[in-house]
This record gives sequence, structure tokens and C-alpha cells, in this order.
Amino acid sequence: MKFKAFLTENGVNLLEKRFLPAFDKMGKNCHLLLTKEHLFFLHNLLNGDGVQCIAQFRKDVLFDDYRISSQNEDRIAFSLDVALLYRAVKSSVSICTEFSGGLASNRLQIKLVKKLPPNCTQPMPFLTFETKGYKSAVIQDVPITKPLSRSQVIELQTALDSAQDLPPTLVQVQDSNQLQNFVDHMRHVGDVLNVTISKHGDLQVQVSTTLIRLGIEFQRLSVIGEKSQAPVEDRNLSAQARSERAIARGDAQSVQVSVKHFSKSLQCHLTKPDSTFYGIAPQGACLTVIFQFMVPGTRQIDKSISLHCRLPVLDPGSN
Repeated sequence: MKFKAFLTENGVNLLEKRFLPAFDKMGKNCHLLLTKEHLFFLHNLLNGDGVQCIAQFRKDVLFDDYRISSQNEDRIAFSLDVALLYRAVKSSVSICTEFSGGLASNRLQIKLVKKLPPNCTQPMPFLTFETKGYKSAVIQDVPITKPLSRSQVIELQTALDSAQDLPPTLVQVQDSNQLQNFVDHMRHVGDVLNVTISKHGDLQVQVSTTLIRLGIEFQRLSVIGEKSQAPVEDRNLSAQARSERAIARGDAQSVQVSVKHFSKSLQCHLTKPDSTFYGIAPQGACLTVIFQFMVPGTRQIDKSISLHCRLPVLDPGSN
């Protein structure tokens, strides 16, 4: 089992400035899955509780001279502490820049190794970052779990494949600042959010208690997938009435999610997406949030990077 590659300048920027800060906010640990063509960051994928977060990168977005081999169809997976990985990348980049006199020409190598730590009798696996200067080299070791077995990788791959299913209707939110501000304030009001998404392009997010109901609504958003026209007679109704009628017609779905989970999913905006899509899985299985990235300087979708979250829904009787 071998993995070795050099991080590109773009790869360093993506990890250090955008994706690792976001995953650091999501939780302590995550799985890394390396394949012949892609790298995946998988947070909470094998756990039914909490927010699941999946980031996928085509190998040439992050690396050059990418080499991987294993007896498991050239797939390697392991778990690590995101904060330690983030710290190692930041430190290595700083040293790399110092060695090269502020130039980005000095390359940062990443590889899997086994080492014998102090006071240990068994070698341990590490993800190692190596920065070579003119007369010396600096090595940053990130401890990882023992790489997953063949059956464990298959389990992880199966969970990943099932998590890729798209909701039938997605609505696009271009500016999520309003949503972020609303959820920040609602954390002090209640623990549960009601999220309603319609085929007309409406997104409603509400928090309610026995005394108060507060919400925010986005109307006439762009819709991908199943869509329909809102009836003319609904235009002058309240948001609550419109959503109830749309649900009754089968033109909308509504789920309840934890305010804490929704707020955590918004941390993915640290990755600086160009737009965000919200959708509800069939039978209200989960709330899906998809973050879309554009090729810099264009309006062309960057298909080499993908990121999405899946939020578990609450039992309506649980609140």
C-alpha cells in the first residue's frame, strides 16, 4: 500500500484557505479516501446521527506526480484528526514559503509512511508532509488510523455511493448571508427548524415555539429538477398558507432539522462556493445542501470539485 504526491499551489490554497477550515468546524475526525482519480474528505459518513459532509476533488486539482497503489483496487482509506491535518498543512506551507524566499517554487510532498514513535514497540501509520530546502528538510507527521480493510473500504464506498443521490427538486440560493444571520439569531429562540422547499422555487425556514413563530422566505428561486408553476390564487396568501397548500398538492416537502445541524452545514461557506442548492430527499429522508463552484473568472461549473451535506431529519413528535 503506497501513496505519494506533490501538492500544487492551487491544491495548497484550496486545502489551507478553504476546505480544511470548513471541515475543522464540522467535527474532530473525518475519513480520507484516496482512489486512482479522486480524493474524498468524508465526515460522519458511517454514522446515522449528525451532519454528513462529502468533499470530492479530482486528483489533478490538488496534486501532481500522484502515485497510489494498493491491493484494494488502488483505494486507500483511513481516519484522522482534521485539526492536526490543518495545522500540519499551515505549518508546512509557512516553512515552504520561508525556504523558497517567498516564492512558491518549493514543492510540498505528501505521502503515507510507517514509523516507530518514541516509547512504542509497533510502527504506526502517518500522513507525512515533507518540505525540502537547500540544505535541510522539514517533516510534519499527522497520525492516522490503520488503513481500512477491504471490507471496511467497501462499506465506506457503499455509503458514499448512496449519499450521492440527488433530491428531485433543488432550489438555488445565491447569497446565503441572510440565511446565516437568521439561523445565528434563531439559535437563541428554539432548537428545531422547519424547512419547506417547493417546486415553485420557494424556500422557507422557520423556528417556532409555543409563544412565537419566526421565519425567512426566499421566493422564485432557480429550480433544478422537478418544477411547477405556483397557482395565481396563491399569490396573495401568507407564506404559511402557501406552503400548506403546496404540500397538499404534492408541490412541496417540509422537514424538521436541528438548528445546530443547520448552523454546522453553513460552515461549509468557508469553502467560498459560488452558489448553494437546497433539496429534500424522497419521503423526507434528509435535507441536502449542495455547494457549487465555478471555474475562476468564468460562469462555467467546476466539475473537478464537489461538496455537499446531508442533514438528518427529526421526528415531528420529538420537539
